[in-house]
Amino acid sequence: MILQQKNRRCKPPLFLFLLSIFCLNIALGQQKKLTIIPATEAIKINSDAMRINEKSSERITDSRLTTKSGITLKAGIAQAINSEREESDIAFRIRIPTAGHYTIYTNAVTDAEGAQLMKKAKSKFESLFMRIQFGDKRGTKRVVYVPWDRPVQHTGIFDLPAGEQDVKIWLPRGVRFEYVQIQKYVAPKVPTAAASYKPSVKPPSSRPRLWVNQETLPMVKKNLTDPEHAPIWNKLKDDALKPFPLVFDPNEEMSYNVDLEKAMELKAFYYLMSGDRKIGREAIDLTKAYLSHVEFGNILDITRELGRAIYTAALVYDWTYDLLSKEEKENLVKDFMRLSMDMEIGWPPFRTNILNGHGNEAMVNRDFLAMSIAIYDEDPVPYQYVSYQILADLVPMRRFEYQSPRHNQGIGYAAYRFAWEMHAAWLYYRMSGQKVFDDNITSMPSYFMYMRSPAGEMLRDGDGFASGKAGEPFYWKSPQVMFLMSTYGRDPIVKGEFLRHGQLNNPTMFLLLNDPTLKAEPSLNSLALTKDFGPILGSMVARTGWNIGPDSDDVVAEIKGGGYHFGNHQHADAGAIQLYYRGFQFGDIGLYRFYGTPYDMGFNKRSVSHSVMLAVDPNEKYYRSEVNDGGTRFNQRAPRSQKEVESDPWFHNGKVMATAVGPDPKQPYFSYFAADLSSAYSEKMLNYTRQFCFINTGRKDIPAVIVLTDQMETKTPAIDKYWQIASLNKPELTANGFILHNSLNGRVGKTHVSILSPSSGYDVNVLSDSMTTNVFGKQLEVPETPLAEGKGHRTLVSHQSKEKTNHYLTVFQVCEGNSSPLVLSQEKSGNVDLIYIGDDLVVASSAKEINEKFGFKNNRKNSKAILTGLKPGKWVLRRGKRVMAEKQVSAKERTAYFELDRAGTYSVEMK
Repeated sequence: MILQQKNRRCKPPLFLFLLSIFCLNIALGQQKKLTIIPATEAIKINSDAMRINEKSSERITDSRLTTKSGITLKAGIAQAINSEREESDIAFRIRIPTAGHYTIYTNAVTDAEGAQLMKKAKSKFESLFMRIQFGDKRGTKRVVYVPWDRPVQHTGIFDLPAGEQDVKIWLPRGVRFEYVQIQKYVAPKVPTAAASYKPSVKPPSSRPRLWVNQETLPMVKKNLTDPEHAPIWNKLKDDALKPFPLVFDPNEEMSYNVDLEKAMELKAFYYLMSGDRKIGREAIDLTKAYLSHVEFGNILDITRELGRAIYTAALVYDWTYDLLSKEEKENLVKDFMRLSMDMEIGWPPFRTNILNGHGNEAMVNRDFLAMSIAIYDEDPVPYQYVSYQILADLVPMRRFEYQSPRHNQGIGYAAYRFAWEMHAAWLYYRMSGQKVFDDNITSMPSYFMYMRSPAGEMLRDGDGFASGKAGEPFYWKSPQVMFLMSTYGRDPIVKGEFLRHGQLNNPTMFLLLNDPTLKAEPSLNSLALTKDFGPILGSMVARTGWNIGPDSDDVVAEIKGGGYHFGNHQHADAGAIQLYYRGFQFGDIGLYRFYGTPYDMGFNKRSVSHSVMLAVDPNEKYYRSEVNDGGTRFNQRAPRSQKEVESDPWFHNGKVMATAVGPDPKQPYFSYFAADLSSAYSEKMLNYTRQFCFINTGRKDIPAVIVLTDQMETKTPAIDKYWQIASLNKPELTANGFILHNSLNGRVGKTHVSILSPSSGYDVNVLSDSMTTNVFGKQLEVPETPLAEGKGHRTLVSHQSKEKTNHYLTVFQVCEGNSSPLVLSQEKSGNVDLIYIGDDLVVASSAKEINEKFGFKNNRKNSKAILTGLKPGKWVLRRGKRVMAEKQVSAKERTAYFELDRAGTYSVEMK
């Protein structure tokens, strides 16, 4: 290790120093004003109370500012946020009543220059930064404006001495700065239950504790020479033995350093495996220097980088514990607690909810848990608080939620947030030998495997997705979550999936957790083709095969509906359907760039960007959105317990009525899903059911068919109802519907959509270009993107007559290229719809269930009949008067399947 402090500043002669102070006062041109900070209340120092450097900045007026006045850099003046000049652009003097921690906020807006920069910004790292300095402390760069239009920024928590001190600010170009708010920092309150909590699982008295304990350490060491581990171990050893040069200027803040953190971890792990004290000391010395000087700032989600530093230092603390002196332990614990205060969840860790949002990420599940286990001997209270959050709150809630083995935040955030829950599961297990989470956590891999499209990208769910260029294959990967799931559940299929994701970029974790005796199963063919995800997050994914690759001709479809809504990144998409065949045929056309923008809240997260039904009540208002899209309620609040989510109707998202597959449960011919979605909407909705029947035809030219039934009754006829399909490509209108298309590697797939009901008296409108995001008169701007979703289309079907109840019956036929769809016809028998698709029959209902006798004609031998929406009980199939079959229909399935071996007139009735 090379550790060197770099001092770039030379002290000037005294007369030059005095001259500079004199000149600065002349430049400021104003007498100093003193602001006394109250002991308890917040106070704003507005721009008119600040001194300006008239060489660099000027006062302006702006109606967007609360005081209508602010300060900005003069035209042609370069920003100096990286110490390019000594003189600040703004200064003011404050008096702190008592030494301690104070919370700082700022307010600013952008001018034309800044607005253009923010429009072009593609990430949080393109935010606008200022430099702020309190007294003689080190100056620090802090975000003053972000690309998603939030004028007020939390600048941070600062440890300020008592007495008078100057505050200096260097502005970026593009902002109009209004005020600084200062208030005494208040730590999060410890819940009464947490204050008296006694964890049922505690750290052992022995070391190590993190990821490995005294009992498993010999096994980890033994596995280092296994062929699966040896190359990784040899590379890690080489890296650990290399000196890490750490050079820094104590007068400037040290930014977080990922390479340094990796070196700390590798050296500590190497010491744990080898006992090389020299390398162990290098890990300790690097950690001490880093934690005492690093500054993280206030950029969005910086808590993730901050937490990683805490976690890495905790590994060093635990794995080199026997090398640490008492003084080193005390100093490291102080650094841990100082950094913990700046975490988004705060310290004590109760500012935000661990069940959802950022609180459900690494902060508690990995960072604080690892820290609290590591320092338990020195201070057991952090472990008490962290274990209360995880064992008393998170574990029971996930036991309830994972009855549906999918994540409520969608694929992108599931891969991230669920991975942190797996960290917690593994950390407790390896520390104590006890599995604290319910066993249903091991079912979660099915979510990631079933949501895989045939070409490799994922079906859309929630905020954010990764995708390649239009028309080209793309394989979505998240090695960490797949690795943690495969090792924890010891599942060969999941290990095979992990290997398809590529190498885990974490050699220590791999060497600690991978079991080389568990052999990967590369094939997915042993899995059923259809997955019913259960009642909590009601949904079904049906596919025609497990062929994953750029030349796959498999079809995958999904329907959602029923269960509960957990807020945050979960979309308002109850009832949403999507279909993939040689590319997305239809589904979700929203884009996630920045959280909370008008487009994000008015289109991306809303029902209108999905393939759902809309019911537009002109008087309806949506939470946190100015757009009325007619969709489901907009929940952005996360429940805090199973009791709350079950008892509070706000979280209810419909109810699964029935699910069924058959006749073969592993390779079903049909997959049926029905949901009552009434409770997902506001009181405008009296009744709404959506029924979905996916048919795996086994044909190459027409591989799949979907029969979709919608029955919607609203409070008044004046509420306009729209049946909507969202697609990447513009549909071709036909006499009784439209044709969708997409292509992959030059191979075209089409979906012929036939509108059977209403048979007439309806309108079909295709919205494209800017009209796609014109939501019933409210225009929203699509973020700049190369993705096809940015130029998607919405096809809306609506009844011409205004009635309380609308019924839609539609058939989707998936066709290869220019192949013709199957002959399609429809008959009615009372409230029963008889849909003839080629040689086969699907029976559906415009009501919630079929409870009446009905008949149909079969003109061919060897045809199939799928009867859906049946009332539970015993049903009898007759040809003429002869009983051909009896079927006991369960409340769960509400279906019957018959194979008809001859033509004739048939009747079906309850016995």
